[in-house]
Amino acid sequence: MPKLNYSNRLLGAAFLMATSAVGPGFLTQTTVFTQQLTTSFGFVILLSVLIDLCVQFNIWQIIVVSGKRAQDLANELAPGLGYMLTFLIVLGGLAFNIGNLAGAGLGLEALLGLPVQYGAAASAVMAISIFLFKEAGKKMDLLTKILGFAMILLIMVVAFIARPPLAQALQHTIVPVHFDALATITLVGGTVGGYISFAGAHRLLDAGFSGAKDLQQTNRGAGTAILLTAVIRYLLFLATLGVVMNGTVIQADNPTASVFENATGSMGRRLFGLMIWSAAITSVVGAAYTSLTFLRSLHPVIERHQSRWTVLFIVFSALVFLLIGTPVQVLIFVGALNGFVLPFALAILLVAVQKKRIMGGYRHPRWLLLMGWMVVLLLLWLGFQALS
Repeated sequence: MPKLNYSNRLLGAAFLMATSAVGPGFLTQTTVFTQQLTTSFGFVILLSVLIDLCVQFNIWQIIVVSGKRAQDLANELAPGLGYMLTFLIVLGGLAFNIGNLAGAGLGLEALLGLPVQYGAAASAVMAISIFLFKEAGKKMDLLTKILGFAMILLIMVVAFIARPPLAQALQHTIVPVHFDALATITLVGGTVGGYISFAGAHRLLDAGFSGAKDLQQTNRGAGTAILLTAVIRYLLFLATLGVVMNGTVIQADNPTASVFENATGSMGRRLFGLMIWSAAITSVVGAAYTSLTFLRSLHPVIERHQSRWTVLFIVFSALVFLLIGTPVQVLIFVGALNGFVLPFALAILLVAVQKKRIMGGYRHPRWLLLMGWMVVLLLLWLGFQALS
């Protein structure tokens, strides 16, 4: 495989994971919790980034070195366990995809004036068209890279105009005044929980990465993916913080749009439209692709006709949205739900990686294994704190 092509596929996997994490739910969660915690929300972001790094390095290494998808590793560990994991991942991916299509509809409404339902349907058609190409993986990589860079530039502009209190934000990022367990578990769930945890790693398998020989490249991809999400997350936090600290009231029905409009005036609505559409369409593609990488193990028919099943997944998500719709609270709830799926999925892989019959002679780094179990316990504790 040529070196340039190898690097492109690695970057494509990193952007797939990053843009899957930065969907409409993520935008909504960050805006809502910044209102509640103001400068202390920076600490929640820092904590979530550290958790994300530990989760992704564990998952990406285990999956790529083994050359097996997460559900197959789970089934080898205990028969039927992979099917349970598949059910949880696909359920979360479907719920997120409904919200993603809602966000795409809102984006085209703000950008072009299309009704939300028409915008969601048009976005679903565009996402479907990617999977109809013969080399859908390459088209997906290109889309996520272009729109990923566009999102970073847009949020940078808004953050610069909003002029947040940087010194105070950085101080409270290290030493918070307030802490919220629900905000932490929701943000982790929305950025690395559920299907998002496996988007990049499964993409690497399909791109030809496999075995210990690709370990260094795998680590680089995982680090790049988390860095991208961290940059976007913190910039959006700063943009929202600047608006909140100026005393502006953010609308509850569309909080992120309110931030863009208050920061940039009349152009804000169009900038918001482009931003949320970019976030939504890349997340639609990521959720559909990753969910189908799990479903492929259920039956050979799904494996042979993956593109058709991916199209059906997107169509079903679109129909549910068009018939039911999705409010802001659902996006936040799904993020919290995925936060509970994450410790379950991570624990499965941490047990599997210690089994010689599954991993052969590979020895997973002890420090990474220890950090992984610490994250599992931390997420379970945060989850129960959020429930109580």
